[in-house]
Amino acid sequence: MPEIPDPDVRYPLPHTDRTIFLKPFIEAANIEVGDYTYFDDPDAATEFERNNVLYAFGPEKLIIGRYCALASGTRFIMAGANHPTAGVSTFPFTIFGGTWAADTMDILTSIPSRGDTVVGNDVWFGFNSLIMPGVRIGDGAIIATGAVVTADVPPYTIVGGNPAKPVKQRFDDADVARLRRAAWWDWPVELVTAHVRTIMAGMPKEIEAIARDNGVYREDLILG
Repeated sequence: MPEIPDPDVRYPLPHTDRTIFLKPFIEAANIEVGDYTYFDDPDAATEFERNNVLYAFGPEKLIIGRYCALASGTRFIMAGANHPTAGVSTFPFTIFGGTWAADTMDILTSIPSRGDTVVGNDVWFGFNSLIMPGVRIGDGAIIATGAVVTADVPPYTIVGGNPAKPVKQRFDDADVARLRRAAWWDWPVELVTAHVRTIMAGMPKEIEAIARDNGVYREDLILG
């Protein structure tokens, strides 16, 4: 029988506690993380919710898919960080209560929101990357070290800089479509395990073939 890592184990590496599978540590109702997504931090890996998801005061969610890799310093700024900009001042009088709150609550609650922050599957976040509110990051993307992501990132695209800009697309459009329809991250973990070498080192057509052979290729999936 193959030995398969357990996604519910908090510390998947027996020699260190700086690398954790995130899902077992998530308690906040507005954060969702998929199986096998991990976070690495030498000082406070278990404090991801407190230290790395910032200003999560509103209804917006942070949703992260499966098999993502989050390096130390990866942070998500949530919509609660927004200040009013419709008038003269950006000072958030409302949060300090009293008459200030009574007279201005409607202003604070009317600040436009970009909605949930959504990360696809198999996304790699480099050291000290920063993700701004409401951003959507596609499957297979790579966020370079120090990138400040202010806009949506297409699937299988590498972005870097401040603000982050596309550096290159990892595969051509046809291969990106193959990979999204194959969606290896949704395969049963036993199938992933059987083909882990191909997933790590193979080409999109090989992943497509495996998905077709096992009846999990989504031929009719509409790609946005």
